[in-house]
Amino acid sequence: MIDWNTTYAAIWRQRQEYLRPVMQLDSIRLDDLLGIDSQKQQLIDNTEKFLARQPANNALLWGARGTGKSSLIKALLNAYRDRGLRMIEVDKQDLIYLPEIVDDIRDHPRRFIIFCDDLSFETGESRYKSLKSVLEGSLELPPENVLLYATSNRRHLLPEYLRDNLDTRLVDGEVHYSDAVEEQISLSDRFGLWLPFYPQPVQGYLDIVDSYFPGYAGDRDALHRAALEFAQTRAAKSGRTARQFYNFFAKSSDREPGGTG
Repeated sequence: MIDWNTTYAAIWRQRQEYLRPVMQLDSIRLDDLLGIDSQKQQLIDNTEKFLARQPANNALLWGARGTGKSSLIKALLNAYRDRGLRMIEVDKQDLIYLPEIVDDIRDHPRRFIIFCDDLSFETGESRYKSLKSVLEGSLELPPENVLLYATSNRRHLLPEYLRDNLDTRLVDGEVHYSDAVEEQISLSDRFGLWLPFYPQPVQGYLDIVDSYFPGYAGDRDALHRAALEFAQTRAAKSGRTARQFYNFFAKSSDREPGGTG
């Protein structure tokens, strides 16, 4: 049994069917996350309402890869763990265990966020049904001390095909979606807070790069050129790419970008 007074986070392990306490948390802080101020503030506001035992929403953070969705959720734990926030990470394939996980914590005085990273489903999957019951309850209301924060590259969590929209009709001025589209929307609709994340503009990407090199004594313009070339090889200008560039370049950061040694 986990002592949630001293344990801030746990990860569900399917094979042994138990929650493993996280001994070393990611140290990411809210102030470390640049270029997502609006998303950050909305999730902070929602989390603070939750901790204050006020009505709050389950949150879906969706959009481009590497834009800080997962980091934002992890940073929330570091910011609010001393105020009673706890977090449980559950992989998509383990969602069938979600009702049992929630049953074990629904009467606990701490406030829990269930964290599902990279959440999406393929056509024909049924595991999301366990997720629906936790988000909105069944005969029993969902617990008031549990919220679910999920990240996804898909806005509706399910694949969207052009053919799904062919049966959408306009009736008396109202849009009536096809059954396939209704199924997609019915799942994502259970998240009351949608936060979109988009690729960074060039300057936003360079600002993140600069945050990793605050004391760089070399040619800053050359550093930017190297960072942009690195991003081109990844086909992405994002916070993740900026971090990867730092990992790649920091070992030789005492020399000019593109130099030989």
